[in-house]
Amino acid sequence: MNNKVSFKRRIIIYFSVIIAAFTVGIIIFEQNQIKKERTSSLERTLENNADIIYNFIQKNNITPQYAQEVIAEQLSYMPSELRMTIINWDGKVLFDNLLESDKMENHLKRPEIQKTIGFGSGSNIRVSKSNSIEYLYFAKEYKEGFFIRMALPYNVDLRSFINSENSFIYFILLFFIVCALMMQYFTNRFTKSIRELREFSLSLKNGVPIPDSFKFADDEVGEVSADIVENYNLLQENRLKLAAEREKLLQHFQLSEEGIAIFSKDKKKIYTNSYFLQFLNIILDKPTLEVEHLFLDAAFSDIVDFINLKTRAGNMFSKRIERSGKQFNIRVIIFEDESFELYISDITKAEKTRLLKQEMTNNIAHELRTPVTSIRGYLETILSLNMDKDSERIKNFLDRAYAQTIQLSELIQDIAMLTKIEEASDKFNIERVNLKGLLEDLHSDISDKLKEKNDEFIIDIEDDVVINGSKTLLYSIFRNLAENSITYAGNNIMIFVRCYSKNNETYFFEFYDTGSGIEDKHLVRIFERFYRINEGRTRNSGGSGLGLSIVKNAVLFHKGSILAKNRSEGGLCFLITFPKK
Repeated sequence: MNNKVSFKRRIIIYFSVIIAAFTVGIIIFEQNQIKKERTSSLERTLENNADIIYNFIQKNNITPQYAQEVIAEQLSYMPSELRMTIINWDGKVLFDNLLESDKMENHLKRPEIQKTIGFGSGSNIRVSKSNSIEYLYFAKEYKEGFFIRMALPYNVDLRSFINSENSFIYFILLFFIVCALMMQYFTNRFTKSIRELREFSLSLKNGVPIPDSFKFADDEVGEVSADIVENYNLLQENRLKLAAEREKLLQHFQLSEEGIAIFSKDKKKIYTNSYFLQFLNIILDKPTLEVEHLFLDAAFSDIVDFINLKTRAGNMFSKRIERSGKQFNIRVIIFEDESFELYISDITKAEKTRLLKQEMTNNIAHELRTPVTSIRGYLETILSLNMDKDSERIKNFLDRAYAQTIQLSELIQDIAMLTKIEEASDKFNIERVNLKGLLEDLHSDISDKLKEKNDEFIIDIEDDVVINGSKTLLYSIFRNLAENSITYAGNNIMIFVRCYSKNNETYFFEFYDTGSGIEDKHLVRIFERFYRINEGRTRNSGGSGLGLSIVKNAVLFHKGSILAKNRSEGGLCFLITFPKK
């Protein structure tokens, strides 16, 4: 059961208490003022009576102590309940019209007498110690050396006179009632907008749609309520936009190939994607599902130290970690509220690519250095010779320089071919290539070299073998393989190309020679750029050292595969597959 007091009732109660307290205060203040004024009026009456007695005594030259009957007769003209006492300056009672003065105690300590000594006159309401009756006393000092004290019994009649009610009380009560009614009226108007706002709040809380006709009261509170509703609608709209942006961000995090984790200031996980946990379990010694365990691992100690710094030069720190043959780059970014993000990137492939390019650059520089140096040396020698006397030597040096330029040209062409395959593969025209026709063209092109080594080139491929690919690259594949066999397999060999199998999806080719083959340890590396089985082999034979690397990349371009092996009968064999479509 809900015993909560409504807002309207609280307002009525609060303001009723305030108005009631104000009304009671006014009544009490007014009553005190009336009581004070009426008491002062009675005191003035008593003072007048005292002055009358004093003037009578002075005019008739009466001694109060010895003319009590004369004074009592004079008092008979005054109110019968009036009590008069004459007291000398020592406090001795000289006369009292109700009591025997010689039996009364000293009155010097009486409150009204004490006030009179200090101020010339004084009053007090108290019970008389002489006859135990409550009186309103008034005393006044006279220069003849005595006090005249007048007193009236403080009975019901006197209290009624002093505390008498008047119409002001009724006016104040009427004012209170009018204020209460006005407060009720204005409270109803004020709380109407509050009730409407409350109903709007409950409707939102319960998911009830707000009708278009819903309007607030036409007052300031209604305007404030309408502004609140407008701001709420804007908040809802922005919340939906924020939720949409958050969803986009989360999708980005999920699709990112980088491990991402967000942590609070106290290192509690807020969000992680799947890659982060995957990379983290490679780095940590023990697999875990609790990403917070990384803060206890020694591999992340530098990261933790940076996070714990009170002051730092920047808000980002990174380091590299190598685990299980993989390399990871770890970055932390700290925000203003001390929350932070951790990123783990697998840079293994990128690092290998960087090292490969670095190695390739070094190899290219190494390969170019020898022919360029030779050409320069030949030309410098030619320039130093006598053109008429040394014509034979000059011709010899020019032939050598020309051979070196041919080698440079082939190297540059092979580098350009590799670069185009890797970085501009879309530049190759794709067409249907009849492989037997292509190999017959190749046979014709290398016939001179074959004759020079007394080699044979045998094609065993059916006429209907067609590959969907780049004619330029397919030609390059088989030319490089053929020239590799001619150059390194020896003299009087046979070179075979045959399609030994096929199915609905793939052609299977075998390219081999009957030469001496190579050591098995070199088989896994012969497709690497500038790899040499023995130092100087490529350079002495005139090749660029990139032929088999071009072959491997061109086969991969066609979504095929290639591997090398030694034949048991002797010679090097390449097994190649190409998809039919």
